Amino acid sequence: MSNTKTIRRVAVIGTGVIGASWSALFLAKGLQVVATDIAPDAEIALRKFVKAAWPALERLGLSPGASQSNLTFTADFAKALADADLVQENGPERLDFKQKLYGQLDELLPPDVIIASSSSGLKMSDIQSGAASHPERCVIGHPFNPPHLIPLVEVVGGTKTSEETILRTIEFYKSIGKKAVRLNKEMPGHVANRLQSALAREVYYLVAEDVLSAADVDDALSWGPGLRWGIMGNMILNHLGGGPGGIEHFFHQFAGPMSSSWKALGAPVLTPEIQKKLIDGVHAEVGSRTIEELEAERDEILLGLLQLRTKQLETVSAPKLAADLPTNRLRKEA
Repeated sequence: MSNTKTIRRVAVIGTGVIGASWSALFLAKGLQVVATDIAPDAEIALRKFVKAAWPALERLGLSPGASQSNLTFTADFAKALADADLVQENGPERLDFKQKLYGQLDELLPPDVIIASSSSGLKMSDIQSGAASHPERCVIGHPFNPPHLIPLVEVVGGTKTSEETILRTIEFYKSIGKKAVRLNKEMPGHVANRLQSALAREVYYLVAEDVLSAADVDDALSWGPGLRWGIMGNMILNHLGGGPGGIEHFFHQFAGPMSSSWKALGAPVLTPEIQKKLIDGVHAEVGSRTIEELEAERDEILLGLLQLRTKQLETVSAPKLAADLPTNRLRKEA
């Protein structure tokens, strides 16, 4: 597999919520997209999604050549794969389905074409067993919903995935503005979903135990640690939490109490009764707002945060870039 091949044409398999969002992002980055899906009216739904997402992508900044006209849809599976440089697969989360699909992809695609799966929980080691000839080019590229706005993508290979594939995949995702995180080993649910799951378990426990309402637990998260997590991750925040002594002082001060508190964390069983309690709490919090209205609220705030973070990154990187210019290095050395 050559690592010099430029990725300009992406085949998107499956155009549900994730596949449609990927398509919008690829188009915004100036790529050619060929999408395929056997669902009725899939093309209509896809083009509607891309059109609705475009204003947000314009706000974030379109790449040269970006155009909705670069989208092609075909129900012909083999035709969709023709001349593809990379495949972003978004099929159902069923191992038997994916193994059969990867067998077909393996037969139809040249060996240097990366096959990336958006699978949120399945292991690539299991999926790639369906690709008998070239399992080394199969990799997980798991996004966070919606991929056209949330930068995170988790990249992890299976036991037969080559290092070259992993590096090429990460390089590609970074080139289109994604925050690619490499997992060094496979884990069920990858990483970000596991973090969400750990938090959700305690949220459900607290509501089920009548410690607080669904609305209040959401406020506690989104107006407390959630605000900080939108800026920095847990480890850096721990470093700041240690004051001038940093992470070393943080662990010296809090390792014992924190470890003890883990023993008191809940392990709720989501019985029908508990589920009803949680569901009723959510509807009370939502009130008359529709799913569409909530999505719009989420995306508007998210766009503002993304623009702010981008501006901050540019501000931080500019002095470093200037310092690294040859003329500046010469002045320093002189």
